[in-house]
Amino acid sequence: MRRRLINSTLAVVLVVIAVFGVSLVAVESRTISSSAQESVDSEALRLVSIVDGRLIGGEPVNPDILAEQGGAKRYARIDIPGRDAIEIGTRPEGEVIRGTAHGERGEIVVVEESRSAVTAEVGRTLLIIGAVALLAVVAAVLLAVRQANKLASPLTDLAETAERLGSGDPRPRHKRYGVPELDRVADVLDASAERIARMLTAERRLAADASHQLRTPLTALSMRLEEVALAEELDTVKEEATIALTQVERLTDVVERLLTNARDPRTGSAVAFDLDEVIKQQLEEWRPAYRSAGRAIVHSGKQGMRAVGTPGAVAQVLAALIENSLMHGGGTVALRTRVTGNQSVIEVTDEGPGVPADLGARIFERAVSGRSSTGIGLAVARDLAEADGGRLELLQQQPPVFALFLSREVRSVTTEPQERPVR
Repeated sequence: MRRRLINSTLAVVLVVIAVFGVSLVAVESRTISSSAQESVDSEALRLVSIVDGRLIGGEPVNPDILAEQGGAKRYARIDIPGRDAIEIGTRPEGEVIRGTAHGERGEIVVVEESRSAVTAEVGRTLLIIGAVALLAVVAAVLLAVRQANKLASPLTDLAETAERLGSGDPRPRHKRYGVPELDRVADVLDASAERIARMLTAERRLAADASHQLRTPLTALSMRLEEVALAEELDTVKEEATIALTQVERLTDVVERLLTNARDPRTGSAVAFDLDEVIKQQLEEWRPAYRSAGRAIVHSGKQGMRAVGTPGAVAQVLAALIENSLMHGGGTVALRTRVTGNQSVIEVTDEGPGVPADLGARIFERAVSGRSSTGIGLAVARDLAEADGGRLELLQQQPPVFALFLSREVRSVTTEPQERPVR
């Protein structure tokens, strides 16, 4: 592109020089020739006037007097009737410019100048015009190079930006060049880079969430299948197989939920559901893991509550809290259900050391963890809760108390069941 810009600019300059330069040379040559002819004619008239004056006054006419008074610089020949011709200067050879004047006494003055002087003057003029043209060409080349660099460098930068986008580096450069068209391209590339960055972030986030959220159901399913493989009684096999199928359904629900949130986090499928069923399913799923760790998981509080939300999402939130207590807490893990205003609340607490003071305000941020974990679980749980119109909060740091708030479905009842612990 640089070469094309330079060549096109140089071609335009050369055409302009050719058109105007030739015309200027022709005009200047004619002007110099006309000026030389006028100068010769003027000198002839001046000499003839001197000769007329001296003849009228009876004064002598000779070459020295005429050369002194006329200031002759060229060859001149004066023909006076009845006298010998008078010559001043050296007669030029070759082609000459001739000027002739006639006096009142019949005298004839002829002034001649070699045309080589005119040719030399034209040559000097051509040299000056050529020098100016050369300077114009040099200036045009420098200007063309500068303009080519001004236009080509941004294009090179834009090509590098596009190449970086193609290679997976979506960082926008926010660089502008002062050329509206190029700045428009840069705006489009930066906007595309930001969109690609958001897409990559969403894809990576989906991969991280999927790996984290699927790990627990897959582990539980694996444990159930191991129990099926070790069971000898048919009834036990059927029971474990039924539980395994339930966990497969939950696993499918987790996948669908993750994909739905990846497409549009605001898309919800909230319905009224029985909290007891979700909590019971979580207790059955996690008891083997807690039993293996020598710990217990219990449920107490209000029974028969119905909440508005997505059962699968609520199950994932509870699974994240229960797993968090298993990994980072200690002692018995307690799930307590209660009602506050128009909301159903599920609290999860344990007897462990709790959440460090410096992490209390950041515990739900991604990649924030008190130990060597991913720091994704609580962040995903909070997103799932908010997607259903609920919220997940840390009510107390030591001992830790996490609370899931969900919209409550209010039903008309005459009596309410008493709170009783469930193990």
